[in-house]
Amino acid sequence: MGLPVEQQAKYWSIVTAVLFIILWFLGDVILPFVLGGALAYCLDPIADRLQKMGLSRIASTIVITLVALVIFTVLILLVVPTLIQQTSALIRSAPEIFNNLQTFLAERFPSIMVEDSTIRQQLLKIGEAIESRGAELLNTVVTSAAGLVNILVLVVIVPVVTFYLLLDWDNMTAKIDDLLPRDHAPTVRHLAKEIDKTLASFIRGQGTVCLILGTYYAVALMIIGLNFGLVVGFIAGLISFIPYVGAVVGGGLALGLGIFQFWGEWYMLAAVAAVFFSGQMVEGNILTPNLVGSSVGLHPVWLIFALSVFGSLFGFVGMLVAVPVAAMIGVIARFAISRYKDGRLYNGLSGQQEPNTDD
Repeated sequence: MGLPVEQQAKYWSIVTAVLFIILWFLGDVILPFVLGGALAYCLDPIADRLQKMGLSRIASTIVITLVALVIFTVLILLVVPTLIQQTSALIRSAPEIFNNLQTFLAERFPSIMVEDSTIRQQLLKIGEAIESRGAELLNTVVTSAAGLVNILVLVVIVPVVTFYLLLDWDNMTAKIDDLLPRDHAPTVRHLAKEIDKTLASFIRGQGTVCLILGTYYAVALMIIGLNFGLVVGFIAGLISFIPYVGAVVGGGLALGLGIFQFWGEWYMLAAVAAVFFSGQMVEGNILTPNLVGSSVGLHPVWLIFALSVFGSLFGFVGMLVAVPVAAMIGVIARFAISRYKDGRLYNGLSGQQEPNTDD
């Protein structure tokens, strides 16, 4: 005889509360393991495909690890130093860029930049904040011993965790399946498949889209000659998982920097705009339909809300788990709604749905 619904709800509530408590108290500690698990999840289909080609699981894992190490080494040697250099230069140049903005507004819009105007006062306050915080931020990022130690820990631990999780992924999923409550195993498996479908579309597909767009934006802006083009492309690609936000933020930042660098050379500003316009065309017509699919199941507003809440509560680890949790809640909510529509509370005592009178 199965447990009553009240008992089941109590047990699952306890499990959920324990998971939240672990995230709350051990967020920084479990970060390498969360990253390793995410990477193993993303790489598992590649390992499965290599196994179908005749390699053993351990051989597939070794091949993936070696390829990943080569790619990581190339990024460290070629991309990361330039990214750090441009980011540092952008932070150092922020006060000068902001002063140039004030001068630009004062010359072309003198009526809104009079001595006591609200806009002028707010711009002065922002400029003072940038000037006082910029050096402090740069110093913290570059010289923080704790930050360097954490980076070294991630570099060492994450590949090890990823390797072992990827090696045992199929065994782990089989053991978890064996532990499912027998009465609810079919339902849990169905929900798990829906969650996996959503995550696969979003994380694997959208992650690939972000990587392609970020690379395209960075390379194109650097070819044009825009200062800090690599940083702008990195930022635009990083937030491209939210529709149009990556292009709007990256395009706005690129055009803002381009105005001061290419003022008077309107064809250069048009080229900057064309980079982001063409990126959106390729994303909407080629990348997203083929890599993500037409139905991901994660609404942009719901995704932003989940990232904000989990990031605020649990920091960076919370932002990493926000997408899987959002996907789980979305799938469970749709399942609950379907059950509700099949139940008596929705259909009434007659057990029949009301006819649709909207047509």
